[in-house]
Amino acid sequence: MAKIQLPSKGPLLTGTGWTAFFVALIAVCAVAPALNLWVSPDSALYMSDYMVALVGKIMCYAICALAMDLIWGYTGILSLGHGLFFALGGYMMGMYLMRQIGRDGNYKSDLPDFMVFLDWKELPWHWLASDSFVLQMLLVLLVPGLLAFVFGFFAFRSRIKGVYFSIITQALTFAAMLLFFRNETGFGGNNGFTDFKRILGVPIATQGMRMTLFVITGSVLLAFFLFSRWLVRSKFGRVLQAIRDAESRVMFSGYNPLPYKLTIWVISAMMCGVAGALYVPQVGIINPSEMSAAASIEIAIWTAVGGRATLVGPIVGAFIVNGAKSWLTVAYPEFWLYFLGALFIAVTLFLPDGVVGLARRIFKRGAKEAPAPGTDSSGFTPVAAAGEGAAASARRSTAAEEGMESEVLAPLSTDPKGARA
Repeated sequence: MAKIQLPSKGPLLTGTGWTAFFVALIAVCAVAPALNLWVSPDSALYMSDYMVALVGKIMCYAICALAMDLIWGYTGILSLGHGLFFALGGYMMGMYLMRQIGRDGNYKSDLPDFMVFLDWKELPWHWLASDSFVLQMLLVLLVPGLLAFVFGFFAFRSRIKGVYFSIITQALTFAAMLLFFRNETGFGGNNGFTDFKRILGVPIATQGMRMTLFVITGSVLLAFFLFSRWLVRSKFGRVLQAIRDAESRVMFSGYNPLPYKLTIWVISAMMCGVAGALYVPQVGIINPSEMSAAASIEIAIWTAVGGRATLVGPIVGAFIVNGAKSWLTVAYPEFWLYFLGALFIAVTLFLPDGVVGLARRIFKRGAKEAPAPGTDSSGFTPVAAAGEGAAASARRSTAAEEGMESEVLAPLSTDPKGARA
C-alpha cells in the first residue's frame, strides 16, 4: 500500500500575489492621500472628498464580504444575518461618537439629543462605558462576538444547517431590527445616531480626518485579507473545507465539527463588527435599516458575484456591485433592484465561481492549449485518467491554486478491496 504524503504548505502569497498586495497598500496609504490632499481640485487626477467617502464605504463592505467568504465559501454555511453583526459594531462606535458631541448638540445637554427629546434624565446602563474610546472599541469586537457565540453554539450543537440555518439567521436579524426601532431601547429609534462632531477630540468632518479613516479602513481590509489567507491555509482551514465538502466524513475521522464551525462563525461576526465601526464615522449615520434582510442578502451577493472560496473574489464583488449601485441609483434609480436581482440570477446560472473564477478559467485556458510533458496533443494523460476521478481532479485544481507543490498532488491510491489508502 502506497504511503500517503500530505500536501506541503506553499507560501502565504505567490510573488505576483505579494506584488499586488503591496501595490494595493501603496495605493491606499500613499497614492490616495496624495491625490486628495495635495493635488489641485482642478486637476484630472484629483480624488474628491465624495470619492474618498465612497471608496472608504465600499472597503467597509468588502470586509463584510471577506467575512462572509470565510463562513460560506470555506465552511459551507450561508448566513443571511451578517448585517446584524455589521450594525452592532456600528452602533458601538456610534455610541462613542454621540457622547463626543457633548454640549454641542441642539439641546446643549450632556445627554444625546434623542434622549433629551424623550425626556430621559440619565444615561441607561448600557451607555456607561460610551465615553471611553478603548472600552467601546472592545465592545465593537465583544458584542457581535458574544452574540455570534451564543447563537452559533445552540444552532451548531443542534446540527442546524443548510437553508434552515439561513432562515433562522435572517429571523434573528429581523428581530433585532424591530428591537432597535423601539425608542425605549436607548439606541435612537428609527433615526439611529447621526450628527457626529468629533472623534478622539478631532473634528470628524475635516479633510484630514476623512483621509485618516480611509487609510485605516484600507489597511484593516488588507490585514484581514492576509489573516484570512493564513487561516484557510492552516490545518484549521483545511478542516473547515473538509466540513464544507463532507461533514459526516470529518466526524467519522474523529473530528468534532462544533468548535471549528463556532470559531469561524465568531471570527466572521467580529470582522463584520469592525467593518461597521469603520463605516459609521465615514458615512455619518447608523440606524436599524442596516439590520434589514436586504442588507444581509447583499453581503451574500457581493461574495457570490466575486467568487466564493477565493478571498479576493468577495472584495472584487463588493466593489463591482456597490460601484454599480452608486451609479445606477443616481442615473436609473427605478431599475437598481431589477439589476441587482438579474445580476444574482446571472451569476448563479452562468458564473458559479464568480468573476474571479471566470478570470482564472480564461487565464488557464491558454496554459492548457500547450500540451504538458507526458501527454498527447489533446492533453490526455493515460495514467492520470486511470487513477483519478472527477473529485480528485477538483482537489488537484484547488490545491494548485493554493500554491501546493506539484509532487504532492498525486491522487489517493485505492487498494484492490476498494478501501482508500
